[in-house]
Amino acid sequence: MYVGIDVGTSMVKAAAFDATGRQLAVEARPVGLDLREGRVEQDMAEVYGAVVDVLGALTARVPDGVELAGLTGQGDGVWLVDAEGRPVRPAASWMDGRAHELLDQWLADGTFETVFRRTGSAMFPGCPGPLLAWFDRYEPGSLDAATAAVYCKDMVFQRLTGAARAATDVSDASMPFLDPRTRSYDNRVVELLGLTHRRGLLAPVSDPVAAGEAHGEGLPPGTPLANGPYDLPACALGAGVTRPGDGLLIVGTCLAALVATSELDLTGEPAGLYISTDRPDHRLRAMPAMVGTAALDWVLSTTGVRHDEVDALLAETPPGAHGVRVLPYFAPSGERAPFVEPRLRAELTGICLESTPADLIRATCEGIGYAARHCLAAAGLTGTLAVCGGGTRSPAWTRLLADVLGRPLRVVEGEVGARGAVLAAAERYGVALDADAWTRPTLVVEPDADRAAYYAKGYEEHLERLAEARARARR
Repeated sequence: MYVGIDVGTSMVKAAAFDATGRQLAVEARPVGLDLREGRVEQDMAEVYGAVVDVLGALTARVPDGVELAGLTGQGDGVWLVDAEGRPVRPAASWMDGRAHELLDQWLADGTFETVFRRTGSAMFPGCPGPLLAWFDRYEPGSLDAATAAVYCKDMVFQRLTGAARAATDVSDASMPFLDPRTRSYDNRVVELLGLTHRRGLLAPVSDPVAAGEAHGEGLPPGTPLANGPYDLPACALGAGVTRPGDGLLIVGTCLAALVATSELDLTGEPAGLYISTDRPDHRLRAMPAMVGTAALDWVLSTTGVRHDEVDALLAETPPGAHGVRVLPYFAPSGERAPFVEPRLRAELTGICLESTPADLIRATCEGIGYAARHCLAAAGLTGTLAVCGGGTRSPAWTRLLADVLGRPLRVVEGEVGARGAVLAAAERYGVALDADAWTRPTLVVEPDADRAAYYAKGYEEHLERLAEARARARR
């Protein structure tokens, strides 16, 4: 069997596949997030323990030998480790907002735009540049104690293989230090962020992705393991999004819009990033928003509605939700794509005493759909669109998304990131797998023509409300 490991923000998963790509079994364990006053941290020992736990449970359930394993996980944030890959402090998550004042300064003085023009990466508070600069200013002892500032999956790979030193790959390194033309760190960007004296903390870039053998925790000793791309590009691989112009929308904790491209356009509004891949001529134009299912989760919790009630409630109220509108920017660090606005917050309008929980839930789903349409347009979608993620488990919401986006959706089910991690590992080790069979969609959802026309107008109104909200956020 082939094993894919996906170390997510709130859930760690391991999935087993046979040689045809059929998913055999999945094991999952939740991991905690410590949220307080805009800071979001994770216990690295808990995360790594969950990885070992799910792998042990999976290999016990599916006793076939492990031919190959691939690793992916959440990107961004700062995971400070010692020489053995062990934590020197809790990890600062990609959701962390503590560095927003530094980002505000860089937005004002032009540093933000300069970095984008050099790397194609639009920084946000939870990416390594601002976080490392914050630690250097306010918590230098943590940087002094660390050997490397890595990403989540890099820490896991080093621990699983016992590698002598930490390393990352071109996809994770794409934000914000990698020059996509040379595929190496841009030392001028390091200097602009005031981190030249911390340059040694940046993990070497493995190109292609690092490979090694498991030393016996979770996976059988000697199992070939590849540390390759982080969750967004891994999902693109797992969904078969490789042809220029084709796109993927991941409807997860955050929305992520990805479009395959062979171009590199560093003009226009600085937003999102270009993710480099193992193929030098192939990139992903990515708009990973902060908005996503976390916004709906908050509304469900606030209204006391269960997740299994969403489909029925969406049927209770018509498109437009009786005038209720939601700008779904709930993250404490604002928004990062398809624009960067650290102080933007959610807005709920059109509510009255006659509004129902169904109205609020539909309006939230519509707002997230409009945000997804904005991201896909900015990323340059011209071809087919695949969708995956937890949000697609709701048939009613998936149909609503097809209507709001105004295009057919290729729904890819199962553990798409883990699937992509296996395909990346197979490429790294020269193992022949039928990528078309592994990435075939489960179904295709077509939009309703009348509702799509309604939502096309609603999208234009959404953009108008968003422009007004962004202006207020800057006051």
